[in-house]
Amino acid sequence: MPKASEIKKNAAIEHNGKVLIVRDITRSVPQGRAGGSLYRMRLYDVVTGGKVDETFKAEDMLNFADLSRRPSMFSYIDGDQYVFMDNEDYTPYNLNKEAIADEVLFIDEDTQGISVIIVGDAPVGITLPPSVELTITETDPSIKGASASARTKPALLSTGLTIQVPEHISTGDKVKVNTEERKFMGRADSK
Repeated sequence: MPKASEIKKNAAIEHNGKVLIVRDITRSVPQGRAGGSLYRMRLYDVVTGGKVDETFKAEDMLNFADLSRRPSMFSYIDGDQYVFMDNEDYTPYNLNKEAIADEVLFIDEDTQGISVIIVGDAPVGITLPPSVELTITETDPSIKGASASARTKPALLSTGLTIQVPEHISTGDKVKVNTEERKFMGRADSK
């Protein structure tokens, strides 16, 4: 059993009879003699998708949840269900769009490195790779010689996500996006 201080982002824990995924951790050290760090965790219930905020002391013992992650790729959309196909045994996993609304902004048919999170036998969510490559569908015209400029402009990506990109990037360019921070990382390597 790990202590709260050993839990990392995207870990799955069991707490109050629920399986929760850790999305964000903030460590704080209260002033005073009673020392000891507090860990504020933003958690998501894997079944309902509901947000839960909990605070743990560094030495609180937590249970890892019994879950597995299956390497998969996005296959197709069926109504409000996103269907992912297991990379190894081709099992289809259906996930409701609401449950993965944030993640679908980073996914297209070419996205590699997705894992479907399975609790018991049910798919409950997905884990994204650290970065994805997406195509810009709409942005202001590029400005010649602007590559040295630090100014940015909004760009709409093929998945519906809008990010800030440098002024020298144009519509149609394929860019690398950090999935954690939703930030432009650079042009994608052309293949």
